[in-house]
Amino acid sequence: MRVLLDACVLYPTVMREVLIGVAAAGVYQPRWSGRILEEWARATIKLGPGAEEIARGEIASLTARFPEASVRVPEGMERRFWLPDPNDVHVLAAAVAGSCDMILTLNAADFPRATLAEEGLTRQAPDEFLMHLWPDHEPVLRQVGAGVLATARRLSGEDWTIRALMKKARLPRFGKALGQGMVG
Repeated sequence: MRVLLDACVLYPTVMREVLIGVAAAGVYQPRWSGRILEEWARATIKLGPGAEEIARGEIASLTARFPEASVRVPEGMERRFWLPDPNDVHVLAAAVAGSCDMILTLNAADFPRATLAEEGLTRQAPDEFLMHLWPDHEPVLRQVGAGVLATARRLSGEDWTIRALMKKARLPRFGKALGQGMVG
């Protein structure tokens, strides 16, 4: 399954680490465009000095790790699409150009299901996506969650619980599922 990751799901660190961890485990194939990655980098500017440079380093690492994930949108392709927010048309165009099955986004209102269906696409929020994967991939998802939790504890110096970390990352249902039967 090919899944286009919108900038809004790449920008938050914990959410990105979970989604990329699941992709690295071979559960799905991530896709993005250069423009989506640029949106992510520019969104970090509000975090303060140096944040954009850190994001650009993370982007370079991610593109090296997943070279097949980068989608090139043919010139003029965007003109054939319409979305409620014209600034999101490039995301739809990248999903079509990348032969994706789904767009992973937090902006449901900007990607009407009927419009996406015309292009053979669906959309899901990350929490919904992970819970959809849960029945068939629980061991992998637990392993990814445990790894992200360990990294968050190490980097922050805080004793996070999995439920609190995932709730903060806007993945509350996933956090609840992970929290059942997990120590810590």
